[in-house]
Amino acid sequence: MRVPVMAGVVERRLLVNYRTDPEATARLLPAPLRPQLVNGHGVAGICLIRLGRLRPKPLPAGIGMRTENAAHRIAVEWDTPDGVAAGVYIPRRDTASRASALAGGRVFPGEHHRARFTVAEDERDLRVGFRSVDNTGAVGVHVRVSPTWPGSALFGDLAEASEFFRQGCAGYSETTGGRVLDGIELRTESWAVEPVEVADARSTYFEDPALFPAGAAELDGALLMRNVPVSWHSLPSMPVRRESARAG
Repeated sequence: MRVPVMAGVVERRLLVNYRTDPEATARLLPAPLRPQLVNGHGVAGICLIRLGRLRPKPLPAGIGMRTENAAHRIAVEWDTPDGVAAGVYIPRRDTASRASALAGGRVFPGEHHRARFTVAEDERDLRVGFRSVDNTGAVGVHVRVSPTWPGSALFGDLAEASEFFRQGCAGYSETTGGRVLDGIELRTESWAVEPVEVADARSTYFEDPALFPAGAAELDGALLMRNVPVSWHSLPSMPVRRESARAG
């Protein structure tokens, strides 16, 4: 899938991160993807993102739209002729935008579930939640902006966590036919994250025992990005090796 280059502003991007059991995580991935491990753990999470001025380049920012969206993500790696590459596999996307839901899987990679979002935020506290219209998924997160790094079993400090996610800006999703993975990459010259403390986090995806048995997904922490100009660029599709896929 070749999508137009899209531009916009990340008004808020909350990355809620889980450390996961590598074997349970591998079962959720289509080959040739495999879990990217940090300190022996898989890394997965939820991206809760509000986009502003979203439009195809080079259209003016004034005609862009504003949307609330969510993506469940798994950090992955795969082999290329130039070595090992890293990114994320996105098994589920949700959106408050009818346009995004209609375009998902047609104009943009990945089917998007329509969802109703609730957001309450100020400079210190942020609450974001959603429930999909088809009742197949729900998330609720409450974080507080922190002046210091709250700690993590995955990352030693904020700089290490920031760099890990900066390097993983290529996202792949399965297509309806299941033969290839469509890819898209987020790019920015203004990458910056803030530490936050997680007061509460719930996700039906990570709490589903069919996907993650007890103890296979543990909340690790969260990061916040605000007011970052970005663009999205299409990536070459990646063939899926069905004979060795690890569907779960």
